[in-house]
Formats: sequence, structure tokens, C-alpha cells
Amino acid sequence: MRRASRGLAAPGRWGDMRRRRIGLLGGSFNPAHAGHLHVARQALRALRLDQVWLLVSPGNPLKPRAGMAPFAERLASARAIADGVRVIATSIEAAIGQRYTARTLRRLTRLFPHARFVWIIGADNLWQLPRWQRWRTMAARTPLAVLPRPGWTRKALHGAAAAQLRRHRRRPGALLPASPPGRHAGWALVPAREHPASATALRAARARAERRAG
Repeated sequence: MRRASRGLAAPGRWGDMRRRRIGLLGGSFNPAHAGHLHVARQALRALRLDQVWLLVSPGNPLKPRAGMAPFAERLASARAIADGVRVIATSIEAAIGQRYTARTLRRLTRLFPHARFVWIIGADNLWQLPRWQRWRTMAARTPLAVLPRPGWTRKALHGAAAAQLRRHRRRPGALLPASPPGRHAGWALVPAREHPASATALRAARARAERRAG
């Protein structure tokens, strides 16, 4: 069984007072795959994080329920790719009863008041960020780290969210130092190779295999 070390542990439901630099990678993880792990590892290195938490959503408001695996199955797939020390799969979003990112972040900052959080997204989510509830408030309060995604990176950097946040763009290494009170949080494109893995493609491949087997 893999255990945390050096004071690093999974997030408790009721929070703690430890000082850590935490990357939050939210998603359906339907299923989790090597691309998610690639993103987590790149963020750990580029942002000098203590941990990345894979926040398995109890239900993404922007995704249909059809084709969505049960929560326990998706959590298990995320735990299968995590190492339990630097990359941790967690059900904390379900435990605190949140599905919207802005609300999750508000609750986490209360539960872990000494942690510095950065929200990690792929370029595809930067493109669709204006569809997220209270996205401007979220971006103002929490640093955003954007990872390249095949077919999306260039498009996202010319999208509505990037345009509105252009003057707040930073270098990756400058995202997490504490900002003066009232200052808008920054965002950065993390330089990394694009990983081809896709949950959609994995589900399609599995469906084809099941049809052939049947």
C-alpha cells in the first residue's frame, strides 16, 4: 500500500493547517488515463508544487449524464494512476457536496487556509471557461495553470477567456508567490508536450471492443 511521506498526505474532509503548494486538477476522470498523469507531473515540476490533487467530480454540470460511469468507478480509475504521495486522487468534492469549481475553491480555501492553490486546466477548458459559473471571480482569486492539449492550445490562446485575462498572464514560476490583497490572480501556459490520451477516445475504443466481443 502506498503511503504519504514527508508530511504530505491526502486532503482530509475537514481540512488542516499545513502550508503546502497544491495543484487542483478537477475532472470527471471518465476514465482517468495517462494524459491526466502527464498533466499532473508537468504541473508539479513547472510550478514547484508539493502535491497535485485529482478532484474527481461527483457530476460535471457541463457534461451529460449519458455515458458517465458511476462515481466510485471514476474515483477508482483516478486512484489507479495516482502515486498516493505527490499525486493524490480524492473524493473531497463529493464529500463537501460541491460540483461547481468556484464553490469548491471557496470551500477549500476555508478548509485549508494556509495552502496555496492553483487550478490546473487543459487548453480545451480555457476555451470553454466562459461557460463556467462565476468564472471571472474564480480567475481573479485563484491562479490558473493551463496545459497544452492537442488541437486546442492555439485556439484557446485566442479565445474569449484568454482575451479577457490577457493582462494577468504570468510566467509559470510567478503564479504562486503570494499576491498583495486585492490583486487579480495570474494565469500561465505551462510549457509541456501535448499528450494524445483522451477519455472520449478510450470510451469509444472500449465500446468497439465490447461490440466485437458481443
